[in-house]
Amino acid sequence: MRLETQHLSRVVGERALVNDISIGVEKGEVLAIVGPSGAGKSSFLRLLNRLDEPTSGTVLLEGQDYKTFAPGELRRRIGMVLQSPFLFPGTVADNLKFGPQQHGKSLAPERLTRLLNQVGLIGYAERDISHLSGGEAQRVSLARTLANSPEVLLLDEPTSALDTTAQQEVEELLAEIIKEEGLSCLIITHNMAQARRIANRAMLLVAGQLKTVGPVEEVVTIYA
Repeated sequence: MRLETQHLSRVVGERALVNDISIGVEKGEVLAIVGPSGAGKSSFLRLLNRLDEPTSGTVLLEGQDYKTFAPGELRRRIGMVLQSPFLFPGTVADNLKFGPQQHGKSLAPERLTRLLNQVGLIGYAERDISHLSGGEAQRVSLARTLANSPEVLLLDEPTSALDTTAQQEVEELLAEIIKEEGLSCLIITHNMAQARRIANRAMLLVAGQLKTVGPVEEVVTIYA
């Protein structure tokens, strides 16, 4: 099991945002996280690389308690792409080089070119991020995360802010990259058709509780 949660919970005040969730994700598996607004989907995802701290329970990465990793190392290995891409001022290349630089490494030119090729942005290295479309910015955000060579990819509605064409393009890129890199992936989506297209399994959250986890079609049918 590449990633496993064990009785993971987060309580804020008197509200349980995430309540005793235990699931596992294999190498190369895509798990869709579905449920109504306010169900705790983003709260759950943020616990997986310690953007938020659990009140109880823990997460295992390759069988090792994630609290034994330095936060920077953990977030390199468990990368995250948000709904609205946050890019640093400068060029596309500047953004891709940032993560490795934080770990004392440089991004080799051939690796930079390969990343841009993976996300369909050949020739964009020196383009200023202020000149990117929404779809292009989301691709750069994905490439920047991939530059850290993660083992797990967390996706918080990564295509919901895009138009239909850009949404389809990014979705196809994600499917290709996940397969090519052998990544484990957890994706929050409100788009049940998207869940059916790219996920192997789905989990349904309601009021912070895991209601069911299983084949996508079964979970989507229950949710619907």
